[in-house]
Amino acid sequence: MKKLINSPDDVLLQTVQGFTLAHEDIVQAHYDPVFISRSTPTPAGKVALVSGGGSGHEPLHGGFVGDGMLDAAVPGAMFTSPTPDQIEAAIKHADAGAGVLNIVKNYTGDVMNFEMAVELAEVDGIEVTSVVVNDDVAVEDSTWTAGRRGVAGTVLVEKIAGAAAQRGDNLSEVTRIAQKVNDNVRSMGVALSACTVPHAGEPSFDLADDEIEIGIGIHGEPGRERVKHTDADTITSLLLTAVLDDMHVAEGEKVLLFVNGMGGTPASELYIVYRQARALLEGRGVSVQRSLVGNYVTSLEMQGASVTVLRLDEELVELWDAPVHTAALRW
Repeated sequence: MKKLINSPDDVLLQTVQGFTLAHEDIVQAHYDPVFISRSTPTPAGKVALVSGGGSGHEPLHGGFVGDGMLDAAVPGAMFTSPTPDQIEAAIKHADAGAGVLNIVKNYTGDVMNFEMAVELAEVDGIEVTSVVVNDDVAVEDSTWTAGRRGVAGTVLVEKIAGAAAQRGDNLSEVTRIAQKVNDNVRSMGVALSACTVPHAGEPSFDLADDEIEIGIGIHGEPGRERVKHTDADTITSLLLTAVLDDMHVAEGEKVLLFVNGMGGTPASELYIVYRQARALLEGRGVSVQRSLVGNYVTSLEMQGASVTVLRLDEELVELWDAPVHTAALRW
C-alpha cells in the first residue's frame, strides 16, 4: 500500500484539519465530536441542511458545505458511518430556528445513526426531517443496504434542496424539493479497479486485469455483473441503458446529465463517457439541459465512473442554476 498518509489512525482527523485550513473562508472544523460547518453561522430563520457519511468519498460531504448547499457535514471514519453524537452535534450547531433537513445516503449504518440523532435533537425541541437518497439502480439490496444505495445523486439533492433553503423556503417545502429530486434521479456505476482502505492495507476486492464490475457501489460492494473490459462507449451504454430503463425517460423530456469519477479516473476519460452518454440521450430525443462532470462522490482511488440522470422541470432548473459557493461546487 502506497498512500500519502502518516498513520491509518490519523487519516480522518488530518483530512478534516487540512480541508478546513484550505477553505477557512467557507468552512470550520469541530473536533469534540468531529463535524464540519459553515465558517459563519446559518442565517437566522433559514432551514439548515445536514448530511454526512463515511470518509473516503471526498469531496462528499464536507466539500458541499457553504452558501447554497449544506450547513454542516458529518464525516465518519473511512467507509464507516458517523456516530449519533456527531450527527446530533451538527444538527444543533446548524439549526437557526427554522428546522433542519437531514440528507442521508441509504446505507444501513447511516440511516440508523441519523435516526438516533434525530430523536436526540427532537428532545431539545429542534424540528428535523429526513430524506434518504437511493438513486443507484444497480441492485435492490447489497452488502451495506436494505433497498437501493445512495450514490452520486446525493450531490444533486444537496444542491437543489440547498438552493431552496437559501431562498427562504420553509422546512416542509425544502423537504418536498429534496424528495422530488430523489424521486427523479437515477445512477449506475462501473469499477475498473479496486480501492484500498488505509486501515485494511489491501484492495477491497479483486478484479482481474481484463475485468470490470458493472453496478459497483461506492464502498466496493458487488454490482450486477463482472464482465470483460471493453471500450468506453460500450461501457457507457450499459450504464445509461440501465438508468433510463429504470426511470422511463420519454422522448421530449429534459434532463441533467452527471458523469462522476470514482477518484482514480482522469478527467479526459470522464469526458469520453459524457460524450457517449449525451449522444445516446439525444438519440432518444431527450434534451440535456444541464451537465456536471468530475470527481464529486469518490471511492478513494478507485478507477471507474458513474452516470447519473435527473429529470428536470422549470422548478428544478431554477434551483440548480441558483448561486452556490462551496469548496467543491460554485457558480
